[in-house]
Amino acid sequence: MKQRLIIGLVLLLLCTMAMGKKKVVKQELWPDGTPISEWFSDTSRVDVSKLGKRYVVTDYGVKNYSEQVQTEKIQAVIDRCANEGGGVIVIPRGFVVSGSLFFKQGTHLLIEEHGELRGSDRIRDYKILKTRLEGQTLDYFAALVNADGVDGFTITGPGTINGNGQAFWEEFWIRRKINRNCTNLEAMRPRNVYISNSKNVTVQDARIINSAFWTNHLYKCENVRYLGCYIYAPTDNVTPVDPKRGAPSSDAIDLDVCKNVLVSGCYMSVCDDAVVLKGGKGTWADTMPDNGPCSNIMVTDCTYGKVHGCMTLGSESLHDRNVILRRCKVHEANRVIWLKMRPDTPQHYEYVTVEDMTGDCTSFLVVRPWTQFFKPEERKDMPLSQCNNITIRNIQMDCKNFFDVGKSEKYRLLDFTFENVNVKDQKKAFNASLIENCKVKNVVINGEKKD
Repeated sequence: MKQRLIIGLVLLLLCTMAMGKKKVVKQELWPDGTPISEWFSDTSRVDVSKLGKRYVVTDYGVKNYSEQVQTEKIQAVIDRCANEGGGVIVIPRGFVVSGSLFFKQGTHLLIEEHGELRGSDRIRDYKILKTRLEGQTLDYFAALVNADGVDGFTITGPGTINGNGQAFWEEFWIRRKINRNCTNLEAMRPRNVYISNSKNVTVQDARIINSAFWTNHLYKCENVRYLGCYIYAPTDNVTPVDPKRGAPSSDAIDLDVCKNVLVSGCYMSVCDDAVVLKGGKGTWADTMPDNGPCSNIMVTDCTYGKVHGCMTLGSESLHDRNVILRRCKVHEANRVIWLKMRPDTPQHYEYVTVEDMTGDCTSFLVVRPWTQFFKPEERKDMPLSQCNNITIRNIQMDCKNFFDVGKSEKYRLLDFTFENVNVKDQKKAFNASLIENCKVKNVVINGEKKD
């Protein structure tokens, strides 16, 4: 009995010691203090071999290495795959040219190494349908790759979705030269990828390049992951009309009324904004059912080349909450975090954190009115727009203008925090008094402490 008691005490002591040594994992939190789910830590790739039968398009009459537009033949493979229970549409080594394709529930897209799905450069090859663009629902052209209501949809590389946008870019800049007020929609162009009303979407290890318009557009999607993608469009020299011009409005990833989105380990260099949050625009936008908020958006461990904004809220945004941009490397970006404030739209941007950023940029933080193509209307109960609980910390950057912030009677700025910031700043415009309740902790600009 005594021996059993001693053994029991020893075992209890060992268990207590083991528990004491157990590593405590701190729960990560969103900027508003709510827990971040483990889903956001999962960057494991979808195993394509488990997605079903492979449908190699060239096995079904699609010609490889052909400039012929083969939309109908490729769509027939997608339809057959869906009718036979689902599987993976495979673009093999080589290239095929297509107009708008529509993926269905249970179908996926794999582009093999050195394979290319190339978009037609003729707008007639893209179907006109009801879609979503620039914060509104309208009839416009479908994208090259479309998936609506396709839960679990997966796009996998390492091959390329090539929008083949050269002809569209040239046409846009010719129009703009003749008519300076030419809008994005008036120059008729397709997007590369449009995914809508879908959950559990993964786009991994793919090259998505040269889009005629927005590169990736997600509308009303949840649990979306972009992992290890290369997203590119040229930033200059696309037209002899003006060699300084790049691929117009070629946003890398537009998130439109989306929640739970992870962008991890991607490279983005485009002639417009990189990750953009959207949700609607106009004086009455908050009353329209097709519009809505973006929430729980995390962009991490990415690399940026030239972009207009690394993380942009607006210009067609209503309410964005719980946004994290962190551990990214920036080179030649025009702006890192850009809060576009439309005077004609009620907007609320809150609980945004930008942290652990390195590199160089023109402007780091930009908060300014956005008045391009805006249409103010009379509204007696128009809410005052607001940006609050914006945190910028652990920053090592070389900036031309670290603090590009302007006040306006149309919006309110409050509860910003700048912490552990060490930057070079040519403009020297940092002014915490422009923001209500602005906290400044260990901020060093050009070697001078600002606390």
